[in-house]
Amino acid sequence: MSSSTSSRRALLTAGGIGGLALLVPGTAYAGPQAELKNGVYGIATVAELLSLDTQKIPGGTLVQVAGYHAAGDGGGMLVRWDAASTAAANGGTVLGGSGSGRWLQVHQGVGDFRTFGVFDGKKPADDALDAMVNDPSIHRIEAHSDLLFVRRHKYTRSNLEFDFGGHTVRTDGIENAGYDDPFAAVLFFRGKVTDTVVTAALTANMPELSDVFEVGDSKKFAVGQWWAAEVNKASGQWERELQKLVEVTEIVDGSHIRVNYLNGWELKAGRSITWTRIEPVERVHIRNMVFTGAGADQYSGSHPIAYEYAVRCDVSGIDATGTFWPVVMRRWCTHFQTRSCSLKNPTSVTWGGAGYLTQQIYCLYGHVADCHTSNARHLNDWTASAYGLVENCHGDGDDQGPFVTHGQYEHDLVYTGNSGLMTFANSGAAWGSAAKRITVRRHVCSWFVARVKVTDLTLEDVRVIGKKSLDGSGMIWVNADGVQMRGCSANNQLIISQASSLSARPNIIEGCDFTIAAGTEIVQANVTAPVHFVRSTLSNLDGNPCNGTGELHIVDSTLRGKQGGAPLPVAASVVRIQGGRLTGTGVKVTAKADQRVHVGGGAQLEGTNGAKALLSRGDGSGTVRWELRDYRSVTDDAGTAHVLVESGKNVYSAVGVGLSGGKLTLAPAAFGDSSVLQHTACVEEGVARTVPEDGPRVQTTGNLLL
Repeated sequence: MSSSTSSRRALLTAGGIGGLALLVPGTAYAGPQAELKNGVYGIATVAELLSLDTQKIPGGTLVQVAGYHAAGDGGGMLVRWDAASTAAANGGTVLGGSGSGRWLQVHQGVGDFRTFGVFDGKKPADDALDAMVNDPSIHRIEAHSDLLFVRRHKYTRSNLEFDFGGHTVRTDGIENAGYDDPFAAVLFFRGKVTDTVVTAALTANMPELSDVFEVGDSKKFAVGQWWAAEVNKASGQWERELQKLVEVTEIVDGSHIRVNYLNGWELKAGRSITWTRIEPVERVHIRNMVFTGAGADQYSGSHPIAYEYAVRCDVSGIDATGTFWPVVMRRWCTHFQTRSCSLKNPTSVTWGGAGYLTQQIYCLYGHVADCHTSNARHLNDWTASAYGLVENCHGDGDDQGPFVTHGQYEHDLVYTGNSGLMTFANSGAAWGSAAKRITVRRHVCSWFVARVKVTDLTLEDVRVIGKKSLDGSGMIWVNADGVQMRGCSANNQLIISQASSLSARPNIIEGCDFTIAAGTEIVQANVTAPVHFVRSTLSNLDGNPCNGTGELHIVDSTLRGKQGGAPLPVAASVVRIQGGRLTGTGVKVTAKADQRVHVGGGAQLEGTNGAKALLSRGDGSGTVRWELRDYRSVTDDAGTAHVLVESGKNVYSAVGVGLSGGKLTLAPAAFGDSSVLQHTACVEEGVARTVPEDGPRVQTTGNLLL
């Protein structure tokens, strides 16, 4: 043994370490006074470590503690003696008593609750959590047992990852939250809001999809800074088209900056934008937690995670039960993922904001995937958010609506391969009731509603199937402002209304299939835009009105009436039936205003209905222009009219039409001096005719009557 080793051992023996056993990896205890080759000593427990007489222990001495309460219990650690340290002891990373001198845990940046003596969910883990989060040398925190938290924690640090290892986090007896505070989570990470605020009015219109913003004096900004941008209110109490956390990417000139966001809505000159500089939380990720909520109201209820002013903070593998506020609550966040999370049976689905899996307010570039809810309120809520993707998420027990937007100027959102009730922009006019460019693909649900100012909505392969537990389910309700539906179906109701007129693209319903419930309205009176049904099927029709005055185009489509049902009252300025088939139903134009009816393209009208008329008009005062070309009308019922026109002003022209069975009723009273009738080159097989005598304004000759 060298003299230096002998003297060091003597010193440590005098200091109280000489009787300890050194723990050598891969071996049993070597016995008292053993020494590692690198000079590290071993001791069994933290209690034994703290019982040492440290007065003569040299600074920098390393001791391997074999366990926290017992050797091998998982709470072991390597510690270093710092004789000068007065850091507050926390039972884990800093061990010691009063006065100077501390045992400091030596780690590789990974914190473990076991090194604080936390081995189950009985002892509160809050102090250990605070110690690790507030230690900047720790970049990862692991749990290897169930945990109990009784405080609500708020942090501002970045670059941290939590992995709870699939263990359960409980919150029994947690301190009360404040009033209406969905950010009172167990883990709340919030960026710093600085005192730097810039407000600038727009001197020119700012077009949609612009990333260059007018800021007054661009010298107040720098590339790489993060700012919360908020436009002044419109007419509603909380109505703003812009509320986003953005990064400055370029100083364009003395009064303009470029940011990492394409604005979704035009802002007119005179509007003002307030910019607040933010120091965001970045890259704080939380994973693999089973969370059991406590309490039943906004004060005692609990939830695990909240972020505000956060960038690139991801959440995955959270399985929650019995929470109150959203499991993952976000506001002013950007570039994030929420994956493989679930919520079952939250304590409330009626309190505003409660019972969600995740809510995003003023958020950008979010990706929510592989998530699930049961008997919850919302699986996913976008509020004033943009450029988000939701995929492979599923909500059962979905009467409260798993997928929603708030109506606070959301835009450019995509949903793919999900299931569960959907409702967009329905929270009320105080927020604007507006959204734009939402796309839903391969979705199954019991109810789909986007009835307010939802512009350029795209639905592809959306299947709506009603259920007995939800009145009004089986319905699709859309806004005729650039809506396009392809391959969709609903088994109870289709409603088309119009609350906005921003889009230049047509309203097209193509390749769809709808069963229409009795007494329900298909096109509401507020629709002034054209609506196109293309290669679609509407079944169970029974007097379902199309009250909109915009053009109605029915192209290569099939309309099937309920047996004995009434024809469809139609108020459209233009009714165009091109190809396709109408069976057991018909069209009755209301004639409340001038209308044009065009039937052709090889269409076939067949059967009968409760009104005994396939094409007819009401007794309104409008002029109806009948343009009947190249179609066939067939009925086996002698009392059913192919065309029934008995009153009003009419400009009627039928050329090249084939009629079979039934009757043709063009009453003289409907073709006075102000009307015109041309019925020629038609083929009529067994048709009983009632027509006025020919004259200067009436021509009924040149037909083949069989």
